[in-house]
Amino acid sequence: MTKAFLGLPAPAKLNLFLHVTGRRPDGKHLLQSAFVLIDLCDTIDVTLREDDRIVRTGDVVGDVEKDLCVRAARALQDATGVRLGAEIRLGKRIPSQAGMGGGSSDAATVLLALNRLWNLGLTRTELMRVGLTLGADVPFFLFGQNAWAEGIGEELRPLSLPPSQFLVVWPGRGLSTAEIFSHPSLTRNTKSEKMEVFSDFVRHHGSPLFGRNDLQAVAERLEPRVSDALSRIRRRGFEARMTGSGSAVFAQVSDADRAARDVLSDLPDDWRGFLCRMMAEHPLAAWCTE
Repeated sequence: MTKAFLGLPAPAKLNLFLHVTGRRPDGKHLLQSAFVLIDLCDTIDVTLREDDRIVRTGDVVGDVEKDLCVRAARALQDATGVRLGAEIRLGKRIPSQAGMGGGSSDAATVLLALNRLWNLGLTRTELMRVGLTLGADVPFFLFGQNAWAEGIGEELRPLSLPPSQFLVVWPGRGLSTAEIFSHPSLTRNTKSEKMEVFSDFVRHHGSPLFGRNDLQAVAERLEPRVSDALSRIRRRGFEARMTGSGSAVFAQVSDADRAARDVLSDLPDDWRGFLCRMMAEHPLAAWCTE
């Protein structure tokens, strides 16, 4: 019987805030952020191959050789010397270039699945080390829980937050993370904060929308639909913010908010909207040891 894991979740994330605090000599930006998992998920099937080929099927965006699922599998082969392969089938729900970490989450789920399918026995820390070679967001999805993030996003500490529900709107177009971070108008000197200050803010205000997203002004300049999406949510009385490098925006809402459903019902045809719940931990958090 062929060994396979079917229907594995790869959840999206939101950045409750995102401050750019500096820049390393290698050009990578130093950040502070609060990353939270939400229950909007891609789904991944991973099937064992006895040869060393990595075969990608399902929803593919762009060049398959640059696909993060494929790169994750090959990075794990390179790191361990394993001589097995896999077929990876992806079903996309998370919009691409939305600032929601879809590609990074897919890569993390592939690493978790192949660690088991290939009987590698790597620890969470070892998988996170492989994940960081693929992108700064990948370690978060392997970390397995909501996190306070620093460094380039790889320095993570567990973050406890009250349950929340979010309205998320993607305005039909994506944004290039590289273009956002290289823009001359991006500010890179926001003062560092302490995690305790953020936690106190959430406790006292009942809202996780602390600080700001330093990338948002640049994103609005590059893509007017980001401003349009923010305005649609704000007109209904919500505080709205962009996540990551965009283009998706979000607001905290309650179960009873009819206004949130009104936003979703009034979106243009090529936009997408979601009502999502924050998750306390990744659905596959138990798939690797510390």
